[in-house]
Amino acid sequence: MKFGIVFFPTVGPADKPAPQYFDEALRLVDLAEELGFDHVKMVEHYFFAYGGYSPDPVTFLAAAAGRTKRVRLGTSATIPAFQHPVKLAGKLAMLDAISGGRVDAAFGRAFLPDEFTAFGIPLDESKDRFTEGVEAIKRLWAEEDVVFEGRFHRFGPVTLLPRPVQDPHPPVFVTTARSAESCAEAGRAGHNLQTVPNVMSTEELQSRLAVYREEWAASGRTPGTERIHFSYPCVVSEDGDTARTKGRHDDDRNSAAIRAAVASWETTRSSAYPGYEKLVEATRTSHFEGKLAQNKLLIGAPDQVRAQLEQIAEWFGDDITISLGVHSGHLSFEDAATTMRLMAEQVIPKLSAAR
Repeated sequence: MKFGIVFFPTVGPADKPAPQYFDEALRLVDLAEELGFDHVKMVEHYFFAYGGYSPDPVTFLAAAAGRTKRVRLGTSATIPAFQHPVKLAGKLAMLDAISGGRVDAAFGRAFLPDEFTAFGIPLDESKDRFTEGVEAIKRLWAEEDVVFEGRFHRFGPVTLLPRPVQDPHPPVFVTTARSAESCAEAGRAGHNLQTVPNVMSTEELQSRLAVYREEWAASGRTPGTERIHFSYPCVVSEDGDTARTKGRHDDDRNSAAIRAAVASWETTRSSAYPGYEKLVEATRTSHFEGKLAQNKLLIGAPDQVRAQLEQIAEWFGDDITISLGVHSGHLSFEDAATTMRLMAEQVIPKLSAAR
């Protein structure tokens, strides 16, 4: 297993001012570099406490690039439907050049109706816009004099500048929540996979990973060369009870943020998002103790979290990469730094030795 950190702020001005949150997050980027973590990532969302402090992950990652030399920089994920592909391809290529070729580019469809409304994009177009956007961006990165004729975008001939440092382009990840077909399509296209285990059962996720890996191999690619990233909220303290108290508070605030963000699904329906009207009820019935018991949260003393990770490796394979959600903003910088230090010094080395 490899480990990195992911920033998914769920705070607003009443909780923590944005400058303070970003200052804390960038100091944690410094710590990730120091402690040898594999990557840092930032999400893209708008308007709500649920991710709203990060409308442009590339801006944050550019700041992170300027203060690091080694750690990889990932979007988690950026949304092609909300930007012209020439613009998004250019921003990510520029970040790849600034960072010396350290970008991992994850793309997602988005799922919050209010975001689509604000951009004037119909929900029903999200899948087609995603597919077209990713195709255009990959071509812009890898080719010159690109002429593109899509349903939503037409341009060319265009030669993007700057060119990405990584050849032929940064690794491409597809972020998916629940869709088995999205996993299959990602495998067929040769895209890496990024997902959140919290939104489905262990058995569902195992099934989706099997489909993804089968499609990856069936497309002629070497089995085992695919990259799979999971994201987990994480709170570690020397004392397990202290970790659970802090983890419960963080999870309660995160749950409240997502409940507010998905509320419009009560009155919204889209053929592109079958069953998403159930999200509202799911956020009401999801509770801390249940998620912790199912290893959907990594919370506890070092030995307890190591045991959780050993179980996760048995379920999904020990070749996955884990992105640790260490700082949603509701706990202190010191709490997040403690989690990272304990993971780097007492959890990950013992996990590696045990396996």
